[in-house]
Amino acid sequence: MAISTITAVLPWDVRSVWNTVTSVRDYTWRSDLERTESLNERQFVEYTKKGYATTFTITASEPYRRWEFDMENSSMSGHWTGIFSSKGEGTEICFTEEVRAKRFFLKPFIKRYLKTQQARFVADLEAELRRLYGGVSCHR
Repeated sequence: MAISTITAVLPWDVRSVWNTVTSVRDYTWRSDLERTESLNERQFVEYTKKGYATTFTITASEPYRRWEFDMENSSMSGHWTGIFSSKGEGTEICFTEEVRAKRFFLKPFIKRYLKTQQARFVADLEAELRRLYGGVSCHR
């Protein structure tokens, strides 16, 4: 199993950050996604630009504090935990992914892949928050 955590302090309030991250239907700010599909209140599917589908099942939701889900596709399964904390006028995010590769040949690459995906997600999030609310770059 590979575990990867990314932490950042963003200069936007926790409600704005939470609402952007947890809005499954509004995916256009994500540079890696083609579309999303909401299955029900607890499940959704993300489709990459190459058409690869990952199913997410929400396991915990404490508004403005914690969001967790299990994730699964044909190559991996795992769990994602997002912690949101007010930090002055901004928000500290701490996102942790625990992933198990289903295919043996992917195991050596999964940690680097997670780090790359997390960095892209935070960069996309920062750009969307700046577009929506203005402000400066995030401080990592």
